[in-house]
Amino acid sequence: MREDATATHPPVEQFHSAVYGTVFGRRMEAVHRLHAGDALILVPDPPGTDNPAVWVHAAGGDVVGHLPFAVSGWLVPWMLRGGRCRARVQRVEADDVASWKRVIVHLTLAAI
Repeated sequence: MREDATATHPPVEQFHSAVYGTVFGRRMEAVHRLHAGDALILVPDPPGTDNPAVWVHAAGGDVVGHLPFAVSGWLVPWMLRGGRCRARVQRVEADDVASWKRVIVHLTLAAI
């Protein structure tokens, strides 16, 4: 069986993404503490998870939300194989902006 090439070689080295799920629980408290340039922690779901996501955490560990499933679909397996991804807040929009466009992050991938 041939392995999906994106699991070994991501399609990009740097990109921007929205963070989804920021309105659940107390996540908006974490969002309100974010500023452009802040470092974030990315945590992939463990192997065997249905619809795995890459979770975005603030520096203190609070969950902010998750990356879109279209991104997580290739990023989770890549990270579980040892790939590393740095994330920084690109911008945080006001509360009147749709939640799925409120937090934008810049991601930089490091080769395996």
